[in-house]
Amino acid sequence: MIPLVRLSGITKSLQGNQILTGVDLTVHSGEAIAVLGRSGSGKSTLLSLIGLFDRPDGGSYLLGERNITRLPERRAAALRSAEFGFVFQRFFLLKHLTAAQNVAMALVNGQGWLPRRKRRAKVMAALDRVGIAHLAKHRPPRLSGGEQQRVAIARALVREPRMLLADEPTGALDTETGNLVIDVLHEATKEGCGLVLVTHDWEHANRMDRVLRLSEGQLGEAR
Repeated sequence: MIPLVRLSGITKSLQGNQILTGVDLTVHSGEAIAVLGRSGSGKSTLLSLIGLFDRPDGGSYLLGERNITRLPERRAAALRSAEFGFVFQRFFLLKHLTAAQNVAMALVNGQGWLPRRKRRAKVMAALDRVGIAHLAKHRPPRLSGGEQQRVAIARALVREPRMLLADEPTGALDTETGNLVIDVLHEATKEGCGLVLVTHDWEHANRMDRVLRLSEGQLGEAR
């Protein structure tokens, strides 16, 4: 089976500091991987490289069979919209828009123009998938932190990405709500989406298929 993502010997320096010194990572469709590491170890940098927000200094990056290591930014932006979903610790929701409108923004930005009926159907399906379709007309100030994060996850899933990247998505949530968010993220892999979860929480990490630790610029098995 051809991996969804394959990084080989990835290196990256920031402001003269070597952050990644030779990262190897393979992710298959439907696989959930947790990445642990101390603050400043390069976890967010790694996600930025996987999500094509940045480019490595060295090494290679294959998405399926396609080498995208040196993809020009314009093509990278198109691929980022088409293939990836992103969830962060901060929700980045627009407060003046409803939950449904926030999710719909991902379709406008990522998939061009869609007929209104089809767009609404996809938005409501995404909200239902994370269990908050009944909150579609609510604006973020009326939602709890966990509900806002689930809107953010629905926004990431509505484009049906092949790869889901989550950077400390439970960092601002209480334990019970954080567990619900992890449930939702892990559920997405059952439909073939790959997941890379950056977290400090061992309990959340242990629910993934594999747990890796980023240390001294390299990834290794954490268990």
